[in-house]
Amino acid sequence: MPGPSPSTAWWAQRAPSASAAVLATGTLAVGLDLAGYGALSRIALGLACAAWLMLAADFTLRLLLAGTRWRAYAAVPGLLDTVATAALTTVAATAVLGTGFSAAGSQSLAAALLVLAVLLWPVPMALPAQDGERRRPGTVFARCMATQGLAVLGATLAAAESAAWLAHAALVLFWLGLVLYVLALARFDVRQVAEGRGDHWLAVGALAISALAGAQLISSDSARLYLWNDDDRGVLRHVTTVLLVLALAGCAVLLAAEFLRPRPLHDIRRWATVFAWAKTAAAALAVAAALGVSWLDGLGEVLLWVAVAAWLAVTAWAVASARTYVLPCRVRPRARR
Repeated sequence: MPGPSPSTAWWAQRAPSASAAVLATGTLAVGLDLAGYGALSRIALGLACAAWLMLAADFTLRLLLAGTRWRAYAAVPGLLDTVATAALTTVAATAVLGTGFSAAGSQSLAAALLVLAVLLWPVPMALPAQDGERRRPGTVFARCMATQGLAVLGATLAAAESAAWLAHAALVLFWLGLVLYVLALARFDVRQVAEGRGDHWLAVGALAISALAGAQLISSDSARLYLWNDDDRGVLRHVTTVLLVLALAGCAVLLAAEFLRPRPLHDIRRWATVFAWAKTAAAALAVAAALGVSWLDGLGEVLLWVAVAAWLAVTAWAVASARTYVLPCRVRPRARR
């Protein structure tokens, strides 16, 4: 029986981590929309959606092929943590896609993606860690990112549909996400700052998506809804500002660490780096609009184009990696007669 094709084998090795690429691309689409680049935003959203559909098809196929063997897979050390991280990243990516579609005016599709993300969210959240108290890489922040992704989409839809209950639900998720960030930070291996291969940037990305959630909650209020009183609004403004400052400071620290301790730039985990830059840019732009801080617009746009450059670099590497893997397998010398 013939084995899998080279392209299929290449994708099988990368599919579990590919949700980070969807998350980064979808976040870039949201940032481009906030900056006013509607056409570029739609292109990025289309690419993210296509990649998401590929992931959905891959997950469904794996689930069908696994059959009843999933219990045996769960017993493999570390595999359950990997699956949980991939699932949580997929939840965050689904929520980001929903946010992008809401910005594009497709509120019904955004609502459907919110329902799907909410249905997917509890299972990986409930999975216990298999590594005990061992320090973790940046993927430890996946629970925070997934939860805050739901908060961002919920607040965005609440503003678009004037749904007060959705804004209050998003507020609960926002505070839960902050608690999850603190718990993750306690388990984060700080040596990753000097040794991480890309996913250590999720420590900043989780702060940035939290700041974006806070900004969207502030912006979702209106005279018609009257969601927050002066005290509530004041707390949200201060917490959101602190989160953005921490995200910007984290970018500076991690960037300095990359210069002082250079490490490979060509790694699939670099999608997490792209996500962190794109989400920090989107957070700066959203906070500028929510709090009326005009100078943040310029900073957000600078960060956005840095994220675009990083996305292009990682995409070019991914394409080159695919060509390098697939083409040698396709071109085989003819056997001598």
